[in-house]
Amino acid sequence: MLLFGQMAKRILYVEDHFNNMLLVKRIVQAEGHEFLSAADGESGWVAAVESQPDLIFVDLRLPGMVDGYELLRRLKADARLKHVPAVVLTAYGHGDAEEKAIAAGCDGFLHKPADIQQVREVIRQYVGPPARPPFVLPPNRLRYSLSRG
Repeated sequence: MLLFGQMAKRILYVEDHFNNMLLVKRIVQAEGHEFLSAADGESGWVAAVESQPDLIFVDLRLPGMVDGYELLRRLKADARLKHVPAVVLTAYGHGDAEEKAIAAGCDGFLHKPADIQQVREVIRQYVGPPARPPFVLPPNRLRYSLSRG
């Protein structure tokens, strides 16, 4: 049985594709949590340091000098953030990408396209039950999933 009413958690998603970010935002907010976002690794690092989130989703392929692997290494090397779960959510999951992400410090790995239920389960695994009863998406919206990118 889920108990509702816990404090809302802060969840940061570092992702450069707007549609992917929008879907995760809707899931996070439907779970009653605060959604934070950054479109590249450097701004993701700044957002993490400034906001001290409770969970971070990270794409591996990010524009700029700081990719997802480097961001994971920075997060796990910083005393203020090393305890924060970092879950990779990426379409770049072929070859040894998952092994490299684990070596860089990720706590979980999801492949795109990830469905709504997978993302909800990860949120609940790392930050607990919803802060309010979850919003149920209409059946025609359930097919919408993260695009590759």
